[in-house]
Amino acid sequence: MLLIRAIVRPEKKDDVLAELSSAGFNAATMVDVVGRGKQKGIKIGGMVYDEIPKILILVAIQDADKEKVIGTILKTAKTGSDGTFGDGKIFVSPIDEVYTISKGTSGL
Repeated sequence: MLLIRAIVRPEKKDDVLAELSSAGFNAATMVDVVGRGKQKGIKIGGMVYDEIPKILILVAIQDADKEKVIGTILKTAKTGSDGTFGDGKIFVSPIDEVYTISKGTSGL
């Protein structure tokens, strides 16, 4: 099992979730976050903004679904045909165990 953590622009959240759902991945957790990337924020005039709003989307999947989920997010979260500075990042981590609290069962 894998945990996909995608940091995307807030205006892309609904599109990414809709595409993931269309691809069969309905379960996701969303968190409003702020941060900055390699650019150390955005400078407008003399002011530097280094707490840029983003959305963190978390999706737990089976290993075999990795390429499908990542491809869906990459395609949908990108702005414009070539992408734009600040479109986000995707992180992939292994999951050792998963439990459903209501049933006490393990696995996705």
